[in-house]
Amino acid sequence: MFLDVDGTLLEFAHQPDAVQTGTSLPIILDQLVERLGGALALVSGRTVEDLDKIFFPRCFPAAGQHGFERRDASGTLHRADVAHALEDIRPQLKTFSDGHMGALLEDKGSALALHYRQAPGLKSEALELVQRLTADRDELHYLAGKMVYEIKSRMVNKGVAIACFMEESPFAGRLPIFIGDDVTDEDGFRFVNQEGGLSIRVGDACGSVAQFGVPNVQSVLGWLHDVAKNLDEGKQ
Repeated sequence: MFLDVDGTLLEFAHQPDAVQTGTSLPIILDQLVERLGGALALVSGRTVEDLDKIFFPRCFPAAGQHGFERRDASGTLHRADVAHALEDIRPQLKTFSDGHMGALLEDKGSALALHYRQAPGLKSEALELVQRLTADRDELHYLAGKMVYEIKSRMVNKGVAIACFMEESPFAGRLPIFIGDDVTDEDGFRFVNQEGGLSIRVGDACGSVAQFGVPNVQSVLGWLHDVAKNLDEGKQ
């Protein structure tokens, strides 16, 4: 089972570091890990280090930065070999965020996320900047997420990350399930569909390749709780 984090397991917050797991989510994840024999991984745009802080003291297999970094079930951390293609555009994004109240630049190292959740009126200006910075840059592309534009390398995505997990124990030989909520999850949905697995989009599923949709984070937690319960009772 592969799970996105923000907007899927956790509600969005005004600041990325302000999210809260609550009391039920850690319990549900612990149950799923036990009943799936460890075959559960987080697949997020956040860094693996950030995921560990959020879910401390738990340390799940995880793909961070949309697959740029990936910690397998043995605890080994893998990083994609990508060029430092973001170096020349980082200062311009930082200047924009510093000069516009409510804008926030999240520097993930291998990806740059320009948030405007606290200033929705900046959407068109932020988009114009991101499009200009990625024009004629074949090695880069941007994704329009929920109140954020993220620039990253074309060489990594969540589908590739899930494919790598599926080649390893304890994921190998199983049908994959992936739950996500945003355009950055579509590559994961495509891979899972190709493998005959189950893809689930949270929230607005218009235009998504996901097979199924659920309305919100609470519905995800309820579904995961039911899955854990059924697995405990020996139901498949």
